[in-house]
Formats: sequence, C-alpha cells, structure tokens
Amino acid sequence: MSSFQGIWVPVVTPFHNGAIDFIGLRRLVGHLLEKGVAGIMVCTTTGEAASLSRQEQLAVLDAVLERVPPQHVVMGLAGYNQVELLQFQIEILKRPVAGLLVPPPSYIRPSQAGLEGFFRTVADASSVPIILYDIPYRTGIAFDQATLLNIVAHERIVAIKDCGGNLANTLALLASGQVDVLCGEDVQIFNALCLGATGAIAASAHVRTEAFVKLHRQVRDNRLAEGGETFFGLLALIHTMFVEPNPAPVKAALAMEGLIGSELRAPMLSASEAVINRLQHLLATQQ
Repeated sequence: MSSFQGIWVPVVTPFHNGAIDFIGLRRLVGHLLEKGVAGIMVCTTTGEAASLSRQEQLAVLDAVLERVPPQHVVMGLAGYNQVELLQFQIEILKRPVAGLLVPPPSYIRPSQAGLEGFFRTVADASSVPIILYDIPYRTGIAFDQATLLNIVAHERIVAIKDCGGNLANTLALLASGQVDVLCGEDVQIFNALCLGATGAIAASAHVRTEAFVKLHRQVRDNRLAEGGETFFGLLALIHTMFVEPNPAPVKAALAMEGLIGSELRAPMLSASEAVINRLQHLLATQQ
C-alpha cells in the first residue's frame, strides 16, 4: 500500500489582480499543515490548473514546496496532448514530489485500450508514484471495471482519486487490494472511509480542516458513531461548497477567514451574494 492516506487538500490557487498571490498561497498551505492534513495536492481542478500556464503551474508547485515537505506534496498532471504532457512531466520530476495526480486526457475520449496505453506510458515515464484521477463528468470518459483493474496493476500506480460515481468499480478496487482508494466526492467521505478507503482528497477541507482530519481518524480507529456525528456536522458545509462551481465557494470561505482573496480567473466567477450569505451563516454557527 502507498502512503496516500488521510485528508489531502487540493489547494486553491489564490489570485490578486489576475496574478498568482504567492504570499497568500504560502500562508494558506502553512495553515492547512498546522491543521493536520496529510498533504497538499497542487494544480488540481480546485487549483484552477486549466487556467494556469505550464510555467505558472511550476511556479505554484515551487511556492508550495517552500512551505510543505516534499513527501506531503502531490502535483496534478493533466492535458490532452500526450507528447506535451510527457515533456511537462519531465519538468515536474525535476522537483521533489510525493506523486502525480493524473486524469485521463479530456475531450478526446479514447477507447478503453487507449486509456490503458495512456496510463502505462505516463507511469513508465514516472520516477514517483501515480494517483489515477477518475472523474468522467470532467474528462468525458468512463472506465470499464476491467480497464481500471488492469491499469492499477502497474507497480507505479498506487492510488486512485475516486470521483467515478460507480459503486461497483469502487468496491472492485477496494476488494482488489492493489491500490489505495481516496474519496474524491466530499459528500461520500464517510461511507467511503467505512468501506475501506484510506482517505480523501477534499476541497471542502480547506475550511473546518480539523474536523475533516478528526473524521478520518475516528473511522480509522473504528469509532464509527463518533465519525458519523462529525460527518453530519460537516454536511451542510460540504453541500454549500459545491452549490456553485468549485472553487468559488471555497475561495469565498477562505476570504472570510482572512487567508486569501476570493478572486478566480475568467471564465470562472466569484461566489454569488446568496452563497456568501449562506457561508457566513454556516461559519458563524459552527465555530
């Protein structure tokens, strides 16, 4: 099994007047570490990686590595031009990271054999572990169960961020014992942990971070009644974090806490007044 356990936060990328706010980024990751997270995922969906140039992505990674030990840092690696993706992988691997979070190439919708070939190529080219990112509602392609099990048999593919929405696939991965399963849908964290997931990659855990960390530890220690109580105490927050496109509500909540600004890059929009009001109420009542 891998070291990808516990609560990992796919950190947002703060902006100020269109530019990356590196001061805010370093402050935020330091804050998350103090709250006990297992690690930081850089340049993910929540980090608005698609709105960052490759050089900006590397700059974000370098800034995070200034504050976070490398064994607690995973870098997102996404794209649909495989040659360019492999070149970028080389640049990332010049830095010390614990692993790479890799989704299927979006938009292209390759065949199942094409998916196997893609992940085999990326894994063969990697000097660090790979976390497969299964998120069909963003990539446009779903894995057959047999394909998933074939892919995770690769020695370097050690974990999966499970956003596939396919319980049969999730159960098959858990039963296989070949990979660590990390829940990628925040609303499913409690049941995933109870089924045997080793942790979660949770955007909601930017806020009330210590409660998410406690939830993982409670389930790990078989204190399920306590874990259920913790989870249901977080559920309203989790729902609010995704009532508008991620990461707008997350950034709004972090701005309320004075950690970063709430700015996003177009075409993403900041959280609406209704969501801000809802977050203010939640954060005021859950102190």
